[in-house]
Amino acid sequence: MSPIEQNTGSDGLFLVIEGSDGSGKGTQFKLLVERLKADGYDVSTYDFPQYEKESSYFVREYLNGNYGTAENLGPYTPSLFYALDRFSVSQQISDDLKAGKVVIANRFSGSNMAHQGTKFNTLEERKAFFTWLDQLEFGMLGIPKPDLNVVLLVPAETAQALVDQKEKRSYTDKKRDIHEADLSHLQRAVEVYQQLCATFPENFSAIDCTENSELMTIPAINNYIWERIGPMLGKIRKNTREKVAKVEEHVFAPKSDVSASENPFVKKNDNGSYSITKAGKEYLSQAVTDTENNVYMFTDKIGTQTIAAAMARLSRRGDDMRVTVLDEFAEKEGKDEGLLRRVITAYGDDSVQQLTGIHFVVENASNLLTKRLEWGRLAAYLEQSTRYIFFDQKDEHGKYKYYTPETISGDVKKHYDKQMDLLFDKYSELVQKITDYVRANSSEPADKRDGAWKSATRAQACDAARAVLPVATKATVGIFASGQALESLIMHLQSDELAEARTVGDSLLQEGRKVVPTFLERADRPDRGGAWVAHRAQTRAKLAKLAEEKGLQPIKGNGDNAVALTDYWPKNEFDVLPHVLYEQSTLGLDELTSAISSWSYSEKESALKASFGERLNRRHKPGRALEFPHYNFDLVCDYGIFRDLQRHRMVDAMEWQRLSPHYGYEVPKLVSDAGFDTLFEECFDLSAALYQYLLDNGFEHEAQYATLLGHRMRWKVMMNAREAFHFMELRTSPQGHPGYRLLAKQMYDKIAEVHPLIASGMIFVNQGEDEELTRLAAERATQFKLDQFSNDNS
Repeated sequence: MSPIEQNTGSDGLFLVIEGSDGSGKGTQFKLLVERLKADGYDVSTYDFPQYEKESSYFVREYLNGNYGTAENLGPYTPSLFYALDRFSVSQQISDDLKAGKVVIANRFSGSNMAHQGTKFNTLEERKAFFTWLDQLEFGMLGIPKPDLNVVLLVPAETAQALVDQKEKRSYTDKKRDIHEADLSHLQRAVEVYQQLCATFPENFSAIDCTENSELMTIPAINNYIWERIGPMLGKIRKNTREKVAKVEEHVFAPKSDVSASENPFVKKNDNGSYSITKAGKEYLSQAVTDTENNVYMFTDKIGTQTIAAAMARLSRRGDDMRVTVLDEFAEKEGKDEGLLRRVITAYGDDSVQQLTGIHFVVENASNLLTKRLEWGRLAAYLEQSTRYIFFDQKDEHGKYKYYTPETISGDVKKHYDKQMDLLFDKYSELVQKITDYVRANSSEPADKRDGAWKSATRAQACDAARAVLPVATKATVGIFASGQALESLIMHLQSDELAEARTVGDSLLQEGRKVVPTFLERADRPDRGGAWVAHRAQTRAKLAKLAEEKGLQPIKGNGDNAVALTDYWPKNEFDVLPHVLYEQSTLGLDELTSAISSWSYSEKESALKASFGERLNRRHKPGRALEFPHYNFDLVCDYGIFRDLQRHRMVDAMEWQRLSPHYGYEVPKLVSDAGFDTLFEECFDLSAALYQYLLDNGFEHEAQYATLLGHRMRWKVMMNAREAFHFMELRTSPQGHPGYRLLAKQMYDKIAEVHPLIASGMIFVNQGEDEELTRLAAERATQFKLDQFSNDNS
């Protein structure tokens, strides 16, 4: 670009984030700093212009229009103002670079060139200006020259719209500067940035922040930047490795009174390798399932936290992991919590958190809270089922099993408890009467009415009666989660609008720290968990306000359209074929697509059906290529059905709306056949009255507890075709609840309308059997297994 070479002789790296207005350079600047620090680099940051400093006085005056318009001054005088601002910290930048730091600036000389370059009419004039500024700053003034300027670009029209949006979102009275006020100037600045990157690619690297005319996501742009600077980081990687080595030396340094040679489990050889002693082999025989071969598992001899820490060492130590365990952890197992903390600090707790698992239980969670507890994908859940348990018993205090919100008190609490008691009285009456009815009308011979028959008829009654249980009904939830999933759950609960959720979130953090304290250190730190919780709560509040202002909250219609397939892709199901054949081909996707396009319909049909394989049961699923097609459903069903289906983990975009009685309910056929319609409907009348009472008293969130499992609600979910195989075939099976069996069948029918060949592969979607017989068959199968187990162990 000029005779001025980049600064040499320093151990550091000088990077600049530039960009057109609205490109998100401030956000990317922050993310890059955080990522570099997390990766172990020493980072120093600068933000230009330095508005708060004396050196930017002339810049401020210029931008405020106190010297006239931008055109009045021309390009050179403002450039001097900006150069002096950068010159004021040039020595500090030089010192940082000599110290081996990564210096990152948010805007630098590139912004100067782009904005002042708009005042020239031709590219040649601009090039002459660029050379002048280059000589002034990096030659005459000796300002350090960046190693790379990463330039984020968005189209001029997009930049204009984003500047307008930014101004509308602003909560200050800050006026636009003379550049921002001139929207045509923004257009020209984008053009100059593009010319700058095209003319001097060795100094300016452009990243187009749009993809298919849409703005890319923030993480995607961040990854592009990381890829660009990655090769340059090798310049200081050696320094970073040396620092990490010092950290490792500190982390694993032997205590002053115990030398490494005194470790009874390993012996260090002259060549630096390790030999396992007899004592070490004895220890290993209890700690792992195989002490010699390549595949082994850990026993409960070593705690899961220690195993996670030992696994974290894999990235920095080349020994057999069993040697690492004996050398660094065995003697300190359960004795040195500081060791685990130091390991996690050195190697990044985000990844290590995934290596330890915790079993925990939440007792007496309302059915509103259970769905919050089971929100995360990466955990396993079990809960007490309303389909198999009667909730008709009172506890030692004479209270039914329902949750009373801690936020209500006085007369409101008394009224709430009284109505809940009435609801449970009616549920108890209904479930017993339906059980008697089912058994009295069973077609099973008297001599075969065994335990399995009783279980099956009980389940039928529960299925019908559970609709009148309030959402306040309490249940026990058992969860197994990684340390990372537990931390995420805690933060989600702490940011929730329900007081019950926030209380449980606090309790999980308190109890979790008794078991895995090292993995939960940051969960409530102001700059980590605290900031995350505040961000989520504030975002939800803003969206709720927006929905209210735009009239999106009043319920319209009755939700009769239970299953709506709102979108699906690809529109042509044969578009999945390149993905199906990809693994067995040597062609790229575009080449495969082109080749397949010439096939006949029958050839494509045969290939797609071949991808399903010969399925002998519903557990024989197609390959992951079937994760390419997606289906987006908007659903209306009762809350009981939703709570059964919500625990499907491999789905996307699952969200649900606040509960209310406004979508109505349906009376189960079994209830009508038994003649208990009136008793059933009385429960819903009680519920609706209590819901309105709580609303009238200002308890908007708490009113949800008054709704019943039979009340309809709205939710949405997206799933890929492979998950649809599992979902549709499992949830239409005869022993399932009639409600979700019907919903799943309707979802299947929608898929069959748009992708009939894919739907034809779902051969285990159940088309309908006798519910009583299939449930009884399932109960008899369970009883048979138990009898076999008893015989085998007698």
